[in-house]
Amino acid sequence: MKKTIVFILAIISTNSWACENCTYKKTTDFKIVSVQVRRVQEIAATVWEITVDGKAGNTLPKPAGQLDGAPVLGYVFPTSLKSTDVGFGDTPGIVALALTSHPDFDDTPLWDENSDQIFNNDGIIWHPHWVILVEDKRVAGGLSVKQFTKGDESVVLPPTNPGMPMYMDSPGFQVITNSQMISVVVPDYRINNRTDFTYDGVTAYMQVNTSKDDKPMLGVYEVYSVASGNLSLPYQVK
Repeated sequence: MKKTIVFILAIISTNSWACENCTYKKTTDFKIVSVQVRRVQEIAATVWEITVDGKAGNTLPKPAGQLDGAPVLGYVFPTSLKSTDVGFGDTPGIVALALTSHPDFDDTPLWDENSDQIFNNDGIIWHPHWVILVEDKRVAGGLSVKQFTKGDESVVLPPTNPGMPMYMDSPGFQVITNSQMISVVVPDYRINNRTDFTYDGVTAYMQVNTSKDDKPMLGVYEVYSVASGNLSLPYQVK
């Protein structure tokens, strides 16, 4: 993981991001002021929070009209958790909790985030994903969601995964946007009762690819803000 973080730091320092349809960086809605994960003993859960300078969750992606090239905006918590802590098999990479919005597709087939009794039309509603991030020099952001070959029986995913050939899960946790803060509640048992992990906060633009062999299926194309300034995962659960 240290090698990946060093690589990302080098990219961040150049400030040379490039991606298609990246007009979102002009807003303060993705400028992180603080990040916090705090455990609430009374409900046996942790509350994960990102506070921004603008209005959290207010800026939404502009639809591409198709899956290929579909934009994804995210408030992301990279962590030191192990892949097995969140239901994946043992696999290298950075375990991150990503709060995302993407109007062109729905990847939470078990959950009805807008409560209209239709389960495949609410991708634009902010919702969480567990993902495994890996170094990827094919995209400007230097990271992508780890992929695998369809039918690979060695891959272990949580039963709530959306069925894509990536290390991604759709856990269905409650996501709340309130003024400057976006937050998500994670029950202790869903992270193997871990409270000793470290974390960081990142806001980013991601993009789906289904047509180009030289690009990842879901890559990070632009990073807007990093809570620590250097992606060192310095923060501890309170």
